[in-house]
Parts: sequence; C-alpha cells; structure tokens
Amino acid sequence: MVQKRTLTRLLVHAILIVGAVIMIFPFIWMILTSFKSVTESTSLNPFEFFPDVWRVENYTEVIKQNNFWLLYFNTFAMMFFRVLFAVVFSAMAAYAFARLKFPGRDFFFGLVLFQMMIPTQIFIIPQYLMVDELGMRNTIFALVFPGLVSAFGTFLLRQFFMGLPKELEEAALLEGCNIGQTFIKVMLPLVKSGLIALGIFTALFSFKDLMWPLIINSDSNAAVLSSALARMQGAYSVNYPQLMAASVLAIWPMLLVYLIFQKQFIEGVSTSGGKL
Repeated sequence: MVQKRTLTRLLVHAILIVGAVIMIFPFIWMILTSFKSVTESTSLNPFEFFPDVWRVENYTEVIKQNNFWLLYFNTFAMMFFRVLFAVVFSAMAAYAFARLKFPGRDFFFGLVLFQMMIPTQIFIIPQYLMVDELGMRNTIFALVFPGLVSAFGTFLLRQFFMGLPKELEEAALLEGCNIGQTFIKVMLPLVKSGLIALGIFTALFSFKDLMWPLIINSDSNAAVLSSALARMQGAYSVNYPQLMAASVLAIWPMLLVYLIFQKQFIEGVSTSGGKL
C-alpha cells in the first residue's frame, strides 16, 4: 500500500515537472533568442538551441530605439488607475446589487451580465469617439478610460457580498451605522480576498491589453509596453532577436511584481476560482 502510494506520488510529480518544463520553455527560448543573430533566430535547425556568440547588442539597440522608462511609467500608470477604479466602483455596484433593494435592480444587473457576454471589440469605436470628443487622445486617461467600470468586477464581488450573512448588516444597523458606514466598515473588509482577486485580474488584463492602447495612443510618448512591442514588427521583416530582447525587458517588471506579491496572487486566484 505504501509502495503504491509512493509510485502514485512520483507519477504525479513527474507529470507536474513535465508540465512546468513545457510552460517555461517559451520563456527560455525567448531569452536565448534575444542573444542570437537574425540568421540564428530564423534557422530551421532544431538542435541550434544556444547562440554561437552571446550578443548583448540586441539589448543596447532596443534601449536606444525605445524609451523604456517612459513605457514602464505609462504601463504601470494605466494598471494602477484601472485597478483603483475597478476595485472602488465595482465594490460599490456589487454591494448595491447584492444587499440593497431598489427598483430595477435585477434589470440593471442583467445589463451588467449582458455586457460581459459581448466581445470587448464592439465597444472600441464608441469608446474611441468619446475619448476623441473629450480631446484626451494620447494621454494616460485615454488608456484608463475602458477600465473606469468593470462588469466582471461587479459580478465577481457581488458573489462575495451575497455569501455574507445578513445578521452582520442587522447588527451594524442596531449600532447606528448607515448604509455607507455598513459598507465601508463592516462589509468591505470581509471581501478582502475578492478585492485582491479583482485587483490581480485587472492588473494582468491591463498589462497584456494590446488593441486599445495601439488604437487610442498613436504618439510614441504615450505608448505602453504591449503597443511598443507590436510596432517593432515590420510589414515585411522582423528582427526577432531585438523583438525578444524588448520582450524580456517588458516582462521583468511584471515578474518582479509577481515575486513580491506571490502569496496574494495565489490566494486571490484560488479564492475566486478564476483562471489567469
């Protein structure tokens, strides 16, 4: 029995190790390609895994061509404000839909669900026209605009609020709390894991958002990392080593954030049951 359990554990670990290697292989390939020449990067030889000569000039050229400090600032500013607005507005809307009774509550929540079912590409033209009418193209506000409200965040936090016992609100009411005080002081701290999960998802979705930043901010000074990488691909040829070097420079801040907040990442994802 013990031997069978040991074999099962070894088999599970072997499968997990193989899966981890498969998932990390693209990152290793990206890093190695960033040190290759163009000829090596487009070679069809499957055994030419490591570069013959490690070329750091790919990184120096990419840094010369792009202002990465500005790209980092624009990207993290977009992420910060999107997370801030998504958490604040979604929490208030979710609490109203979950715990308050008002005319048309179910109808308006149905509109929230309907928005989640529609592809986000449908909203690009109306959002573009709104930002353009405000004269806010090529700004941080333009990057943040689609994330001012989050239908997904409203739905997610509503499930957390609905799981809280009604007696908490009754006790707060007896203590003399109004709706705002009950929400901020009693209910909101109890859905901390949901707020963390929403912040994680919003940050990741913002970091890898490509279409909207590419359309709304044509100025290179207002670009983010994803749109800057997309513009490095030429119409007829692509310098893959430089593109991979830029990709390495683009992902390390997010990896650093993950390493710092690894515990919160895991707790938030496991609590929400979501998928990154």
